Amino acid sequence: QLVESGGGLVQPGGSLRLSCATSGFTRAYTTVGWFRQAPGKEREAVSCISGTNGRPYYADSVKERFTISRENGQSMVYLQMNGLKPEDTAVYYCAASRLVSNCVASLFGSWGQGTQVTVSS
Repeated sequence: QLVESGGGLVQPGGSLRLSCATSGFTRAYTTVGWFRQAPGKEREAVSCISGTNGRPYYADSVKERFTISRENGQSMVYLQMNGLKPEDTAVYYCAASRLVSNCVASLFGSWGQGTQVTVSS
């Protein structure tokens, strides 16, 4: 089960931290990713953290602004979002899958319900 939290309304330039509780998933070889979907647009990858080597992946649009992290020994994955822009407005989803090496939505089998992030003045 994946449960996201931390979304909300924030002004441009502000920050939010999203959390994903990945209960029921063993840490070994489980890649966790954050994806987002804006109205009228396809779901897109935001960031993933590898379950094999811990390396992060970031979409070009969020590099240098977002940071994904995993709490050692726990089942929480975070997405720290700084310098938020109106174009970051979307529903953000957490997803997990074992033995996934690419941050592509179609490779992930388990999804949370999503949390709304709105960036507006």
